[in-house]
Amino acid sequence: MATRVIKLREAEQPAPEMGQEVLSQSKRPEVGRFLLQVDRQTKQSYATAEAAEMAGMVIKKGHPIVRVSVYDSVETANKIIELPAGSSVARAIPLSAGLSDAAGSGGIVLGG
Repeated sequence: MATRVIKLREAEQPAPEMGQEVLSQSKRPEVGRFLLQVDRQTKQSYATAEAAEMAGMVIKKGHPIVRVSVYDSVETANKIIELPAGSSVARAIPLSAGLSDAAGSGGIVLGG
């Protein structure tokens, strides 16, 4: 049997330490004071409240059902973004209107 020569690697020098911490999805850098939250999940940070509210209004107009808020990390205050009263995207049909039409036409008879 032939002898094998195995070369071992020389000890590698440790990598220089990074001055910045590795960030993941669960730990994001917070640059601005105002945090935009959608359904209580932080999505973005902004330096001014106006910028955060504008971004929140765009999200709220596109998705009126979700809860959009701006959190002030210095004053620990939360402001909920709501659509103006006249600009409702989806209009609800009153429940009483749907029932009276069905009962009046004889389409649904209960306990009859």
